[in-house]
Amino acid sequence: MPRVQLQFSRIAERTIDERDKGMAETSATLTTWAPRVRSILRIMTGLLLLQHGTQKYFNFPPTDMFAGGLDTLMRVAGSIELIGGVLIIVGLFTRPAAFICSGFAAAAYFLGHAPNGFFPANNFGDAAILFCFVFLYFVFAGPGPWSVDGARGKA
Repeated sequence: MPRVQLQFSRIAERTIDERDKGMAETSATLTTWAPRVRSILRIMTGLLLLQHGTQKYFNFPPTDMFAGGLDTLMRVAGSIELIGGVLIIVGLFTRPAAFICSGFAAAAYFLGHAPNGFFPANNFGDAAILFCFVFLYFVFAGPGPWSVDGARGKA
């Protein structure tokens, strides 16, 4: 009996060692790709923000929400969304643009969504909260390698 236990113990040790080696290789691959994925997150987040600005100024994608025109607050919001969205997409002045967009998204939540209820799922403010924290992340993490800032050595 002890011999069977010894063999099982060796097999278990070898399996654990192989699994650890595989996990280390996977971790190294994921770490290598992390800056590129940060660039992809930046680009997609910028495109989503830009869409809100184009909706306000150009009615694209079409909506009836702004059919009566834009008040001053919505014009400012649309400008931040258009300019900030483009800067974030191309990765130019990413950290300051992300800082402004993060504050803008926080203000959008507290001015436009929070008065409609406490829970973001009910007041439709979950996107504003996500924008706020994703942009705040870019303030600290930078734009990633696929950016104008990265090409200029300013990332």
